[in-house]
Amino acid sequence: MLQNRLAQLREERANNDKGFTLIELLVVVVIIGILIAIAIPLYLNYEKGAANKSAASDTRNAVAAVEQCFADNGNTYPASVATTTGPASVTLTCSGGNQKINISSGNQLTYTLVSAGNYTVVTKAGGQGDKTYTYTSSTGQIVGS
Repeated sequence: MLQNRLAQLREERANNDKGFTLIELLVVVVIIGILIAIAIPLYLNYEKGAANKSAASDTRNAVAAVEQCFADNGNTYPASVATTTGPASVTLTCSGGNQKINISSGNQLTYTLVSAGNYTVVTKAGGQGDKTYTYTSSTGQIVGS
């Protein structure tokens, strides 16, 4: 008889232990919320940094293409190129062979021939990026702002 009662209590206890309590579910939701609150800003900052690095890379590549065209063109810089938004490719006309400037997605690049011996390349980062990179041939430096 005692054994039957004990088996009945075990069965009732097993039947009553179904699912999670409201407190347990709330704790899980709060933990997930905290993890998301940490992860989203980190991801956005990563995306912003990638866009800025892409613009800096486009500027360096454009300077290399302009200088190659200068060498191929009998020490004459190519004509200015209007602002172009990527993804695109801009062709610089050179007598020794045309040079291409590839522009990454979302970036805006402008090449301006200032005078016979000076030019500027300005690249604005697209997407989440917030920087503009300017190369001036007279200083020979890329400056980010």
